[in-house]
Amino acid sequence: AACHAAASVAEAVKDAEVVITMLPAGQHVRGVYSDQILSAAPKTALLIDCSTIDVESARAVAAQAKAAGFRFADAPVSGGTMAAEAGTLAFMVGCDAADFAAVEAALEPMSRVTIHAGDHGAGQAAKICNNMLLGVSMLGTCEAFALAEKLGLAADRFFEIASKSSGQCWSVSTYCPVPGVGPSTPADRNYDGGFATAMMLKDLKLAQDAAAKAGASTPMGAQAEALYALFDGNGFGGKDFSAVLQMLRGKLSQLS
Repeated sequence: AACHAAASVAEAVKDAEVVITMLPAGQHVRGVYSDQILSAAPKTALLIDCSTIDVESARAVAAQAKAAGFRFADAPVSGGTMAAEAGTLAFMVGCDAADFAAVEAALEPMSRVTIHAGDHGAGQAAKICNNMLLGVSMLGTCEAFALAEKLGLAADRFFEIASKSSGQCWSVSTYCPVPGVGPSTPADRNYDGGFATAMMLKDLKLAQDAAAKAGASTPMGAQAEALYALFDGNGFGGKDFSAVLQMLRGKLSQLS
Protein backbone atom coordinates (compact mmCIF):
# COMPACT_ATOMS: atom_id res chain seq x y z
CA ALA A 1 0.00 0.00 0.00
CA ALA A 2 1.16 3.51 -0.72
CA CYS A 3 2.04 6.02 1.98
CA HIS A 4 0.50 9.47 1.85
CA ALA A 5 1.79 12.48 3.76
CA ALA A 6 -0.72 14.52 5.74
CA ALA A 7 -0.50 18.21 6.54
CA SER A 8 -1.64 17.68 10.13
CA VAL A 9 -2.43 15.02 12.69
CA ALA A 10 -6.13 15.75 12.29
CA GLU A 11 -5.94 15.18 8.54
CA ALA A 12 -3.98 11.96 9.02
CA VAL A 13 -6.50 10.38 11.40
CA LYS A 14 -9.85 11.75 10.20
CA ASP A 15 -10.83 8.60 8.26
CA ALA A 16 -8.53 6.09 9.97
CA GLU A 17 -9.54 2.59 10.99
CA VAL A 18 -6.34 2.20 13.03
CA VAL A 19 -4.11 4.94 14.43
CA ILE A 20 -0.58 3.96 15.49
CA THR A 21 1.66 6.45 17.27
CA MET A 22 5.31 6.24 18.32
CA LEU A 23 6.64 9.29 20.15
CA PRO A 24 9.66 10.16 22.33
CA ALA A 25 8.13 10.60 25.79
CA GLY A 26 4.97 10.53 27.88
CA GLN A 27 4.37 14.25 27.54
CA HIS A 28 4.26 13.95 23.75
CA VAL A 29 1.83 11.04 23.86
CA ARG A 30 -0.44 12.84 26.31
CA GLY A 31 -0.36 15.97 24.18
CA VAL A 32 -1.02 14.47 20.77
CA TYR A 33 -3.93 12.35 22.00
CA SER A 34 -5.63 14.98 24.16
CA ASP A 35 -5.06 17.89 21.79
CA GLN A 36 -5.47 16.25 18.39
CA ILE A 37 -6.25 12.55 17.93
CA LEU A 38 -9.22 12.16 20.28
CA SER A 39 -11.01 15.11 18.71
CA ALA A 40 -10.30 14.18 15.08
CA ALA A 41 -10.35 10.38 14.74
CA PRO A 42 -13.61 8.49 14.14
CA LYS A 43 -14.89 6.76 17.28
CA THR A 44 -14.59 3.41 15.52
CA ALA A 45 -10.81 3.81 15.14
CA LEU A 46 -8.52 1.52 17.11
CA LEU A 47 -5.83 3.60 18.83
CA ILE A 48 -2.43 1.96 19.42
CA ASP A 49 0.52 3.74 21.00
CA CYS A 50 3.85 2.02 20.35
CA SER A 51 5.98 4.57 22.22
CA THR A 52 8.14 3.58 25.18
CA ILE A 53 6.94 5.84 27.99
CA ASP A 54 6.14 5.81 31.70
CA VAL A 55 3.32 3.58 32.88
CA GLU A 56 1.39 6.49 34.42
CA SER A 57 1.17 8.33 31.09
CA ALA A 58 0.02 5.20 29.28
CA ARG A 59 -2.75 4.64 31.81
CA ALA A 60 -3.79 8.30 31.76
CA VAL A 61 -4.11 8.35 27.97
CA ALA A 62 -5.98 5.04 28.02
CA ALA A 63 -8.47 6.42 30.53
CA GLN A 64 -8.95 9.57 28.47
CA ALA A 65 -9.42 7.57 25.27
CA LYS A 66 -11.89 5.20 26.91
CA ALA A 67 -13.88 8.12 28.32
CA ALA A 68 -14.08 9.53 24.79
CA GLY A 69 -15.42 6.23 23.46
CA PHE A 70 -12.27 4.80 21.87
CA ARG A 71 -10.50 1.46 22.09
CA PHE A 72 -6.88 2.05 23.12
CA ALA A 73 -3.77 -0.07 23.61
CA ASP A 74 -0.24 0.64 24.75
CA ALA A 75 1.96 -1.61 22.60
CA PRO A 76 5.66 -0.83 22.93
CA VAL A 77 7.97 -2.74 20.66
CA SER A 78 11.20 -4.70 20.94
CA GLY A 79 13.67 -5.94 18.34
CA GLY A 80 15.43 -2.85 17.01
CA THR A 81 15.94 -1.72 13.44
CA MET A 82 16.94 -5.16 12.15
CA ALA A 83 13.64 -6.69 13.29
CA ALA A 84 11.71 -3.67 12.02
CA GLU A 85 13.18 -4.12 8.54
CA ALA A 86 12.42 -7.84 8.62
CA GLY A 87 8.90 -7.42 10.01
CA THR A 88 9.76 -9.56 13.03
CA LEU A 89 9.22 -7.15 15.91
CA ALA A 90 7.88 -8.21 19.30
CA PHE A 91 4.95 -6.20 20.68
CA MET A 92 3.92 -6.25 24.33
CA VAL A 93 0.36 -5.02 24.68
CA GLY A 94 -1.63 -3.45 27.48
CA CYS A 95 -5.34 -3.26 26.67
CA ASP A 96 -8.79 -4.59 27.49
CA ALA A 97 -8.85 -8.33 26.81
CA ALA A 98 -11.76 -7.87 24.41
CA ASP A 99 -9.65 -5.57 22.22
CA PHE A 100 -6.51 -7.70 21.99
CA ALA A 101 -7.50 -9.69 18.88
CA ALA A 102 -8.00 -6.46 16.93
CA VAL A 103 -4.69 -5.06 18.17
CA GLU A 104 -2.88 -8.27 17.26
CA ALA A 105 -4.35 -8.22 13.75
CA ALA A 106 -3.35 -4.59 13.21
CA LEU A 107 0.25 -5.24 14.27
CA GLU A 108 0.63 -8.61 12.51
CA PRO A 109 2.37 -7.28 9.34
CA MET A 110 5.20 -5.90 11.49
CA SER A 111 5.43 -8.59 14.12
CA ARG A 112 6.98 -11.93 14.95
CA VAL A 113 5.03 -12.14 18.17
CA THR A 114 2.40 -10.00 19.90
CA ILE A 115 1.75 -10.75 23.56
CA HIS A 116 -1.09 -9.51 25.75
CA ALA A 117 0.74 -8.32 28.88
CA GLY A 118 -2.42 -7.32 30.71
CA ASP A 119 -4.55 -4.24 31.25
CA HIS A 120 -3.65 -0.70 30.19
CA GLY A 121 -0.07 0.16 31.17
CA ALA A 122 1.07 -3.45 31.33
CA GLY A 123 2.72 -3.19 27.93
CA GLN A 124 4.82 -0.28 29.14
CA ALA A 125 5.68 -2.11 32.36
CA ALA A 126 6.89 -5.08 30.32
CA LYS A 127 8.95 -2.90 27.99
CA ILE A 128 10.63 -1.00 30.83
CA CYS A 129 11.55 -4.23 32.63
CA ASN A 130 12.70 -5.88 29.39
CA ASN A 131 14.98 -3.01 28.42
CA MET A 132 16.48 -2.77 31.89
CA LEU A 133 17.32 -6.46 31.53
CA LEU A 134 18.73 -5.81 28.05
CA GLY A 135 20.94 -2.96 29.27
CA VAL A 136 22.28 -5.03 32.14
CA SER A 137 22.88 -8.10 29.95
CA MET A 138 24.67 -6.09 27.26
CA LEU A 139 27.02 -4.61 29.85
CA GLY A 140 27.71 -8.09 31.22
CA THR A 141 28.35 -9.34 27.69
CA CYS A 142 30.73 -6.46 26.96
CA GLU A 143 32.61 -7.00 30.22
CA ALA A 144 32.99 -10.70 29.44
CA PHE A 145 34.38 -10.06 25.96
CA ALA A 146 36.71 -7.36 27.31
CA LEU A 147 38.01 -9.74 29.98
CA ALA A 148 38.39 -12.58 27.46
CA GLU A 149 40.53 -10.29 25.33
CA LYS A 150 42.76 -9.43 28.29
CA LEU A 151 43.15 -13.13 29.07
CA GLY A 152 44.23 -13.91 25.51
CA LEU A 153 41.03 -15.66 24.44
CA ALA A 154 40.02 -14.94 20.83
CA ALA A 155 36.65 -13.21 20.51
CA ASP A 156 35.33 -15.69 17.95
CA ARG A 157 36.25 -18.63 20.20
CA PHE A 158 34.58 -17.05 23.21
CA PHE A 159 31.51 -16.25 21.10
CA GLU A 160 31.18 -19.89 20.05
CA ILE A 161 31.58 -21.09 23.62
CA ALA A 162 29.29 -18.53 25.29
CA SER A 163 26.62 -19.03 22.61
CA LYS A 164 26.42 -22.71 23.55
CA SER A 165 26.94 -22.43 27.30
CA SER A 166 25.10 -21.09 30.33
CA GLY A 167 26.16 -17.51 29.50
CA GLN A 168 24.12 -17.57 26.30
CA CYS A 169 21.80 -14.59 25.86
CA TRP A 170 20.47 -12.35 23.08
CA SER A 171 23.30 -9.85 23.61
CA VAL A 172 25.83 -12.61 22.91
CA SER A 173 24.32 -14.78 20.20
CA THR A 174 22.15 -12.34 18.21
CA TYR A 175 23.57 -8.86 18.92
CA CYS A 176 27.24 -9.52 19.65
CA PRO A 177 29.05 -6.23 20.46
CA VAL A 178 32.36 -7.35 18.91
CA PRO A 179 32.88 -6.45 15.23
CA GLY A 180 33.20 -9.40 12.88
CA VAL A 181 31.91 -11.94 15.37
CA GLY A 182 28.59 -13.76 15.01
CA PRO A 183 25.65 -12.51 12.91
CA SER A 184 25.80 -9.06 11.33
CA THR A 185 25.15 -6.34 13.93
CA PRO A 186 25.75 -2.59 14.26
CA ALA A 187 29.21 -3.46 15.62
CA ASP A 188 30.13 -4.35 12.03
CA ARG A 189 29.13 -0.85 10.89
CA ASN A 190 31.14 1.17 13.40
CA TYR A 191 28.15 0.88 15.75
CA ASP A 192 25.99 3.07 13.52
CA GLY A 193 22.26 2.37 13.30
CA GLY A 194 20.64 -0.06 15.67
CA PHE A 195 19.42 1.03 19.11
CA ALA A 196 20.99 4.34 20.07
CA THR A 197 22.74 4.68 23.42
CA ALA A 198 20.61 7.76 24.15
CA MET A 199 17.46 5.65 23.75
CA MET A 200 18.80 2.92 26.03
CA LEU A 201 19.65 5.57 28.61
CA LYS A 202 16.12 6.97 28.34
CA ASP A 203 14.65 3.51 28.99
CA LEU A 204 16.98 2.87 31.92
CA LYS A 205 15.91 6.18 33.43
CA LEU A 206 12.27 5.13 33.01
CA ALA A 207 13.08 1.88 34.80
CA GLN A 208 14.79 3.65 37.69
CA ASP A 209 11.94 6.14 38.02
CA ALA A 210 9.45 3.26 38.05
CA ALA A 211 11.54 1.34 40.59
CA ALA A 212 11.69 4.35 42.90
CA LYS A 213 7.91 4.83 42.75
CA ALA A 214 7.23 1.12 43.26
CA GLY A 215 9.81 0.66 46.02
CA ALA A 216 11.68 -1.99 44.00
CA SER A 217 15.39 -2.71 44.50
CA THR A 218 17.25 -2.58 41.17
CA PRO A 219 20.97 -2.10 41.93
CA MET A 220 22.12 -3.58 38.62
CA GLY A 221 19.67 -1.40 36.74
CA ALA A 222 20.99 1.65 38.59
CA GLN A 223 24.58 0.75 37.71
CA ALA A 224 23.62 0.20 34.07
CA GLU A 225 22.02 3.64 33.97
CA ALA A 226 25.19 5.19 35.43
CA LEU A 227 27.47 3.48 32.90
CA TYR A 228 25.32 4.39 29.92
CA ALA A 229 25.07 7.96 31.21
CA LEU A 230 28.88 8.08 31.32
CA PHE A 231 29.12 6.72 27.77
CA ASP A 232 26.45 9.13 26.53
CA GLY A 233 28.22 11.99 28.31
CA ASN A 234 31.35 11.27 26.29
CA GLY A 235 29.42 12.18 23.15
CA PHE A 236 28.36 8.73 21.96
CA GLY A 237 24.61 8.95 22.46
CA GLY A 238 24.04 8.37 18.75
CA LYS A 239 26.05 5.15 18.64
CA ASP A 240 24.43 1.77 19.11
CA PHE A 241 24.23 0.82 22.77
CA SER A 242 26.57 -2.14 22.23
CA ALA A 243 29.37 0.34 21.50
CA VAL A 244 29.76 0.68 25.28
CA LEU A 245 32.20 -2.22 24.79
CA GLN A 246 34.77 0.27 23.54
CA MET A 247 34.49 2.32 26.72
CA LEU A 248 35.02 -0.79 28.82
CA ARG A 249 38.02 -1.70 26.65
CA GLY A 250 39.43 1.80 27.12
CA LYS A 251 39.32 2.36 23.37
CA LEU A 252 36.85 5.19 22.85
CA SER A 253 39.27 6.70 20.34
CA GLN A 254 38.32 3.88 17.94
CA LEU A 255 34.78 5.24 17.69
CA SER A 256 34.40 7.93 15.04
